[in-house]
Amino acid sequence: MKKIQLSLIALLASSSFIMAGGDIQEVTPYEVEDMAVAEIEVVPEIIPPAPIPVVKEVVTPPPPPVEVIPPVVVPPVASVSGAYVGLGLVASRYDTNCGCKSKKSGVDKTAGLVGRAGYDFNKYIGVEARGMITKLKDDGGTIKHAGAFVKPMYPVTNALNTYGLIGLAKTTTQGSLRRTDVSGLALGVGVEYDLSADKKKEAKYDREFDGIADQEKGFGVFADYEKLYYKSGSPKLDTVSVGVTYDF
Repeated sequence: MKKIQLSLIALLASSSFIMAGGDIQEVTPYEVEDMAVAEIEVVPEIIPPAPIPVVKEVVTPPPPPVEVIPPVVVPPVASVSGAYVGLGLVASRYDTNCGCKSKKSGVDKTAGLVGRAGYDFNKYIGVEARGMITKLKDDGGTIKHAGAFVKPMYPVTNALNTYGLIGLAKTTTQGSLRRTDVSGLALGVGVEYDLSADKKKEAKYDREFDGIADQEKGFGVFADYEKLYYKSGSPKLDTVSVGVTYDF
């Protein structure tokens, strides 16, 4: 009877344990490792997202407007040079009163023609060759004269030009007075006026020094004074000339 009671008690105790969820099982080593691993909390590494580059739109300003310069149209200009020729009248005074021992001393006045030809390199300098001969006799005397000159110039206005003459010349005289045959220094000064400047409304010389005289073709007039021979104690040979010139 006691064995039956003990068996019932044991049966009830086991059933109570089962109802309470107590199931006694053997724990293997693998399950222990799994449980240990499960107890370790794995914290995942948080990698921040890569920054997204901000692309700035580059706005290129429009190019500045291109100024269109119209081409310079140069009107055709007639071919010009610095060459010129001239022809005029000359009055000469020959004074032999030089203190020389001569019975044929006095003053003679003659008149004739003078010709000139030259080239102006620019508005400040040129060269000129000129010659003269007198035939109208006051006291039977005549003069022949020829020379080559450097011609310094200074333009006063567009049309009016002043110049000098410095060169070498040969001069001979004939007549009843003392005769002279000399070669040497000759000097002169003068003015010239371009008659074509007013018509063309342009300067006779309108460019700075560039090796070429920029003068317009046309006529002009000139007047000058020349000492045919310059030497201390020599007879006086002076002339005044007026004439017409033509610029090529």
